[in-house]
Amino acid sequence: MTKALLGLDIGTTSTKAILFTTSGAELSRANSPAYTNKIPQPGWVEQNPEEVWQAVITAIHGAIENAPPDIKILALSIAAQSGSVIPANSQGEPVYPLITWMDGRTQELVKQWQNEGVGEQVRDISGWSLYPGLCLPTISWLYQHDKETFANASHYFSVNDFIAHRLTGEYCTNPSNGGGMQFIDIHTGEWSETLCALAGISPAQLSPVCQSGVVIGEILDEVCRLTGLPPGVMLINGGHDQGCTALGLGITAPGKLLLACGTAWVVTGVAASPNVKLIPPALDMNFHVAPQRWTISQSLGGLGASLEWWINQAWRGVNNSISRQDMYAALDDELSQTAPDSGLYFLPLTGGYNNPATTKSGGFKGLNLSHTRADMARAIMESAAFELRYALEAARQAELPVERLWMVGGAAQSLHWPTILANITGVPISLPQYDNWPAVGAAILAGVGIGAFENIKDGLACFEKPTQNIVPDEETLELYDSDFTAKRSISPQRHSPYKHGVHKEFSRRTQRKTLLSLRLCSFCSRLDSVFEIY
Repeated sequence: MTKALLGLDIGTTSTKAILFTTSGAELSRANSPAYTNKIPQPGWVEQNPEEVWQAVITAIHGAIENAPPDIKILALSIAAQSGSVIPANSQGEPVYPLITWMDGRTQELVKQWQNEGVGEQVRDISGWSLYPGLCLPTISWLYQHDKETFANASHYFSVNDFIAHRLTGEYCTNPSNGGGMQFIDIHTGEWSETLCALAGISPAQLSPVCQSGVVIGEILDEVCRLTGLPPGVMLINGGHDQGCTALGLGITAPGKLLLACGTAWVVTGVAASPNVKLIPPALDMNFHVAPQRWTISQSLGGLGASLEWWINQAWRGVNNSISRQDMYAALDDELSQTAPDSGLYFLPLTGGYNNPATTKSGGFKGLNLSHTRADMARAIMESAAFELRYALEAARQAELPVERLWMVGGAAQSLHWPTILANITGVPISLPQYDNWPAVGAAILAGVGIGAFENIKDGLACFEKPTQNIVPDEETLELYDSDFTAKRSISPQRHSPYKHGVHKEFSRRTQRKTLLSLRLCSFCSRLDSVFEIY
């Protein structure tokens, strides 16, 4: 009989369940249908928590149904999206829809708090900057604007502990998912009385915090009946999906970074201590799922969405007649005919470094009649790489090591984009040859929790996957250095090196680039060949 571990990946759009052997081989997998996003008012984004729960049931049941015979599932663990909140009653039943991290109803409140200096206090305690979609401002907004819901809610779940409660009947979260709620003191790992009071709640209204990799409880009989799980399977405390992805890839030490490239891009590194003062304000700090480690991360906005937009505009064909696979194949073929010196630049349509993800405009600069649709696609790819380089510069200025980037997600499927990233940032890129690292990290935690692995290092050795490595080309890197200066000059305030409070002295090379950038501003502002999208 084959012993198995189940990794559950509960994302923002759907749930995936993957069964692995204890030696790391995949046995089966299943995906749920996508959840339905509801927009009751402009800028609001809600989901039905019952729909998310049914997605979990569907995914687990599908993975078990697709599995080979004679397997014995020992345990499961959850890698879950973070930042969304579910108001619930004393029995743990939702009293309001799931308010997602994409929700923007608190923008004015966050702006007010920033003006009042509350943002600095929140970051000093939690490690997180203020964002409109996170649980702290969302619950405070309910307290101010929806008295009925606030009065009916005696408990507030993240997605992680809501599903854990449904699976076992227990109330339990973990430091990384709890940290994403923005209520945990990054220095102590406990709920902060100060941050809870800011939202009008008490720590007792949040699930107890337990370490990742410990037993939460046994799966309920009714859940076993619905999913096909055998009696006696244990739920092991998991973590935030970014932390589980980093764990699965072995990113557990400073110098190693994860670049998650979906619709939105997030870069995540590792810190050995929870000293928020040591990282640039552009970066957020959270708990890693690995013991005595913390993550430092920054959202770069919807960089993937910009390329998706352009591919749909330029390759879709009349009456949307071209398939997605054929569009990307054509793009790959045409990109091989482009070069990194076209003089064409792109500002992301949906956010970027030092810009909120809610930014709704961007554009091309330097466009002329000789440029092809592939040149424009390459400019979008290069723009994403420049945004990443800005973020890495901030980390380096704070003396945080940047040795290698592990790149996962849709942008890693073709070698063009990773090569552009390596040549613009100067950082070697590793492309892991697997497609669901949150589930891998969750499965490792499940194995550690029930003693299948002695420790995380032991688990990682079993789940190691092949990796393709891309090394920067020095000649191309030098060419992109001048492009980087020109790109910065397009909007100097947008990428000011001091915007985030990084006051360390620049290197002489960076100083020369910054001065040149400022001198070029007036020239670039006069360029007539501009194509803007609103």
